[in-house]
Parts: sequence; C-alpha cells; structure tokens
Amino acid sequence: MRENYFIRTYGCQMNENDSEKIAGVLENKGYEAVDEIEEADIIILNTCCVRENAELKVFGKLGQLKQLKRENPELLVGICGCMMQEDHVVEEIKEKYAHVDLVFGTHNLHYFSELLEEAKQENSPLVEVWDESKELISDMPVQRSEDHKAKVTIIYGCDNYCTYCIVPYVRGQERSRPAASIVQDIKDLAADGVKEVMLLGQNVNSYGQDLDMEIDFADLLVQINEIKDLDRIRYMTPHPRDFNDKLINTISNLDKVCEQFHLPVQAGSNKILKEMNRGYTREEYIELVNKIRDKNPNAAISTDTIVGFPGETEEDFQKTIELYKEIKFDMAYMFNYSQRSGTPAAEKENQVPEEIKKERLQYLMDLQSEIGAEKNKELIGETVEVLVDGPSKKDPSKLAGRSRTHKIVIFEGEENLTGEIVNVMINEAQSWTLFGELVEKSE
Repeated sequence: MRENYFIRTYGCQMNENDSEKIAGVLENKGYEAVDEIEEADIIILNTCCVRENAELKVFGKLGQLKQLKRENPELLVGICGCMMQEDHVVEEIKEKYAHVDLVFGTHNLHYFSELLEEAKQENSPLVEVWDESKELISDMPVQRSEDHKAKVTIIYGCDNYCTYCIVPYVRGQERSRPAASIVQDIKDLAADGVKEVMLLGQNVNSYGQDLDMEIDFADLLVQINEIKDLDRIRYMTPHPRDFNDKLINTISNLDKVCEQFHLPVQAGSNKILKEMNRGYTREEYIELVNKIRDKNPNAAISTDTIVGFPGETEEDFQKTIELYKEIKFDMAYMFNYSQRSGTPAAEKENQVPEEIKKERLQYLMDLQSEIGAEKNKELIGETVEVLVDGPSKKDPSKLAGRSRTHKIVIFEGEENLTGEIVNVMINEAQSWTLFGELVEKSE
C-alpha cells in the first residue's frame, strides 16, 4: 500500500516552486499526494517569513499537527522554507514543538531526499539548516501542479537589502543559474506539453551579473523565446530600478513574452522610497511606466505596495494615492507593513499604529478596485487570447484562464479545452475578473 504526503505552502512563487521539487522527490520515492492532511503519512510545511501573519499561521498549524501525531505516532512532520533560516524560529520549534521530526532550510533543499531518509531513522528531531548557500541547488525532480504551466527558477537570492525585507538574509546572495541549463529545462518542459513558463527570482533582472559570461536577463529572454512549442513567457519579480531600456526594447520585440509588467513600487513618497532603500524615485518610476507603455501599448502594469511603513505620514500616504490615480494600475497587491526582526525598518521608533495602517490599506484597496474595474471595462468588446486553466473555482460549470496580461477570464466551454489557448470575446468586466464568450480555438 502506497504512503501519502501532504505539502502546505506559504508565501511566494519561489516557495511554490520549492514545494513542487519536494513533491517530485516524494513522488519518486513512491508517495502519493492527498488533499486531506489527515490522510497523510508525511506532512511538510514550506514556510514564509516575509510577513508576520504567515509566521503566525505556521505556528498555528504546527500546534494542530500535535494531535495528528498523537493519533498516528508513525506520522512524519517536516518543516522547511524561509522561516527556518531564522535562529529564533528554529529554537522555538525545538522547545515547543517536539512532534516535528525534520527541520531544514532554503539552502539545503536539494538534500531533502537524504534528510528524509535520515529523519525516518532518527529517534529525535533532525535539524539541518545551512546558514548560507554553498552551491546552486542541483537538478531535482519536479511534480508540477499544472500540466500546461511550469515555474523555472533562474536566479536565487537577493542583493537589494530593502530595509523592510528579510529575504536577503534567508535566501542569501544572488546566484544565477547557467543559461544553458535554464534553456534546456524549458526545452524539456515544452516537449512535455508545457505552454507557459514563469521565470522566477527575487529580482529576475539582476540575472547574469554574477556569472563569468556576458549575459543579462534580456539576452536570456531572447534565447528562451526561440524555444519551439513554447507559447508564453512570464517572469516574477523584476525590480523597477534595474528595468533598463534594453530590457524594455527586447521584450517589445519578443512575441512569446507576455505583456504583463509587474513593477513593485512599494510607496509613492520619495521620502519613504529612500527610507526603504528602493533605489529609485517616484518620478523615475513614472518615467519607467511611460516608457513601457510607449513600447508596449497593450501592456498591463501591476504592482506591490506597502502601507504604513515606519514614519509614513498622511502626506506620504497621499503621494501613494496620487501615484495610483496617475498610473492606473491594472492590478495591485497591497499589504500593511509588517515588522520583521533583523531588518533595519523593524528597529525604527516611528512605527505607524495598526489602526491607521488598516484604514489606509482599506482606502487603497477600495481605490484600486475602482481603477481595476475602469481598466477592465475598456476591454469589453475586445477579443483576448486565453490559456485555459480548467473549471472556475467559483463556478465549476464555466472555464477559467489567463489572458496574456494575466487577467482572469471566465467563459463557457468544454473542460477538454484545459491547457489550450483560445480566443474569448469580453462582454462583462469587474475589478479583478473578465467574463466572455468563446470565439474560436486559436491556432
């Protein structure tokens, strides 16, 4: 009888990609994925430490697993990811969560297979966390969550040291993968039926700066664009400071690179941007967006914004509101500032009260909802190309997919269109979703 596994992933797409690798190892060992955590013989929590809320969720889930371990002493509980790179977290797990069998970090993910076997033999918890990356993560089997899409990491780590962010401390310095290895991976994926790849990195447009050969992110995109049978290329996340003219011009000339530009602005006030160590001004950001829209008229611009950064005054927040009104983002991911121990911003004395942060966040979310609806209504009557993901989660009688600009599109169609690229005429639009009618299958 096959044993089962369950993986819970917190955080970004890099973490999702890591979880796919963990799943690949487990599948190779004969384990089978289950949807219900109670049915699992192995449970892995892959953690994030970017926001405090994610950490609280992890500790809450660990507490719940204690009862499952009591009921099934053979259950193996493992925890990994960014949280494990923080010493105080590992110490807390050792002290309060004795039912955890395996603890490992982001830098030794590629040793998961060996760590798992060792943990099975141990009578006490196995804790194996590297302080830094000694090598690039070697090839690992991957169990993808979707047949028609795949995530491919092109660069690990981050050298930006934004004052609010813990990522450089837990993911390490930037380490680019060789281009030949990336291209070969994507060729193999395309041959396996993958139509869209998401290139991943904490800052993808830093790609190549640490390599001996002369290559940058734009050059890499050119190579990937030439891969046969691949239809779409996306990337996450670029840094506005490093989005240069060469990259803008290159993307405008590559037919497979999607017209979605995710540019995390984080704040609209120059004072706050400087305090965040973002490396650009409000004016430079606006100039970048204008350049992109000039070269890519159909571009969708999305962003990330932190509300309530230490020292943010009402005037600073108004600058963010004004920026949203000027740029009119297609989509935005907005968060309250979360103090992360070990970052410079966490030590600042002028922290913004939680109540004010909540009020500002709600105001910004309401504003973006209006802007998003306005932008989406411009597409009514237009036909957009959609890669079908399958039945809609909210209405399984309909299909859902993503346009090239990464907008969710809902329409009626047969489930066997999953993984196909189709044309959909848009006839209704909301803040976050487009609705339409299938026109024809795109050749």
